[in-house]
Amino acid sequence: MPTVEELYRNYGILADATEQVGQHKDAYQVILDGVKGGTKEKRLAAQFIPKFFKHFPELADSAINAQLDLCEDEDVSIRRQAIKELPQFATGENLPRVADILTQLLQTDDSAEFNLVNNALLSIFKMDAKGTLGGLFSQILQGEDIVRERAIKFLSTKLKTLPDEVLTKEVEELILTESKKVLEDVTGEEFVLFMKILSGLKSLQTVSGRQQLVELVAEQADLEQTFNPSDPDCVDRLLQCTRQAVPLFSKNVHSTRFVTYFCEQVLPNLSSLTTPVEGLDIQLEVLKLLAEMSSFCGDMEKLETNLRKLFDKLLEYMPLPPEEAENGENAGNEEPKLQFSYVECLLYSFHQLGRKLPDFLTAKLNAEKLKDFKIRLQYFARGLQVYIRQLRLALQGKTGEALKTDENKIKVVALKITNNINVLIKDLFHIPPSYKSTVTLSWKPVQKVEIGQKRATEDTTSGSPPKKSPAGPKRDARQIYNPPSGKYSSNLGNFNYEQRGAFRGSRGGRGWGARGNRSRGRLY
Repeated sequence: MPTVEELYRNYGILADATEQVGQHKDAYQVILDGVKGGTKEKRLAAQFIPKFFKHFPELADSAINAQLDLCEDEDVSIRRQAIKELPQFATGENLPRVADILTQLLQTDDSAEFNLVNNALLSIFKMDAKGTLGGLFSQILQGEDIVRERAIKFLSTKLKTLPDEVLTKEVEELILTESKKVLEDVTGEEFVLFMKILSGLKSLQTVSGRQQLVELVAEQADLEQTFNPSDPDCVDRLLQCTRQAVPLFSKNVHSTRFVTYFCEQVLPNLSSLTTPVEGLDIQLEVLKLLAEMSSFCGDMEKLETNLRKLFDKLLEYMPLPPEEAENGENAGNEEPKLQFSYVECLLYSFHQLGRKLPDFLTAKLNAEKLKDFKIRLQYFARGLQVYIRQLRLALQGKTGEALKTDENKIKVVALKITNNINVLIKDLFHIPPSYKSTVTLSWKPVQKVEIGQKRATEDTTSGSPPKKSPAGPKRDARQIYNPPSGKYSSNLGNFNYEQRGAFRGSRGGRGWGARGNRSRGRLY
């Protein structure tokens, strides 16, 4: 076992040899043996081994193994020094192995050490991106759970920081190819991270790239399988996948396949959905996703059938007026509860798909059914007007900080919801029904209106009361929206709206069911 003096002496031999350094194999071997010494010897070895590594290819394996021993030393300062020098070993065919080693070292719990590993990985990424990816994906596919998890997070956070000359088209193609292998067997959380990785690639920003991503999501969502509403994993998988797909949809990348599945498989089972997420209004979550997708639905094969399913579900949340007793009071004990959030989603979805079959209400429904629908619409609209007045009164004069309280935030959102429903109902009361109005869903940011573009709705998000409409009768509107006095006095607490984030997806907890044959405890 060499002493500190011997290490310095052999270092001097190698340093003085200049171009003939490769002839002093014995001196380099002494330095390699330094890893077996004490703390001082190990620290010197951690610095000296990488310095002369390139001159002794025949000792490459021994040198890398010696440095790896130092990376696993009990002394944290020795580990940090050894890790810091690892990129110097990343030459030629050794680079994937070094990337593999660094990826495994991501499992450290020492924050300084973890940062050194991250920096070392980024350093060799800039030397050879493909080789580094080989090491990373090797561990993602075959490594321990903690290593796999941190390697995926490394890719999801660090790739976007790399310059274009590193992330070339060929490198991005490799990322896509390797990611597809991983996606054959992932947890929900891992899937979300990989969608973040892939959607950030420049080569997938095109229409065809986005379409490719939608197909990947559709495959994960198992849209060919029969939906099981009583299986929380099945429900969770569909929602997680749909959330990833929604931002990808556009006028050129259609949501038809997802909208069709929701209409055919999910809507009929809406009331029996189960979820592993405590406190989540799973039905509202589903309806919100359907509403967002409906704007980008293309030509649908069974449009009339699916529109009818959507219509029937809408009717469930649009009650008939309660029967009145002879004295004019309600015969029932209480007014039907108006579920505005549900109706906003369903009415919006129906309005979007109805554009594709504009004669659905007049030609596809019989007269009795249409009459029933208009009675429900009228009743809902009358109650809606009372709520809108209450909300505007409650928000009147409130600005700035006053609107940021939890109570007023709920009222502002409730005003958006009720205003949207108001606009859509007016459209459907046209003769024939119209599908021309546009509204922004209450949970989405308001789109800027271009100069000269007609506003479809008035701004109801401020605390000030709306400006009065110009005088002049609107016969149909006046007839529909004249609420009877003394009714609809429910308090504003009924507006139970929450902006919810993504579903959880835990590796050790609930997964998406057994998709693969992993023997390492992953759920799919």
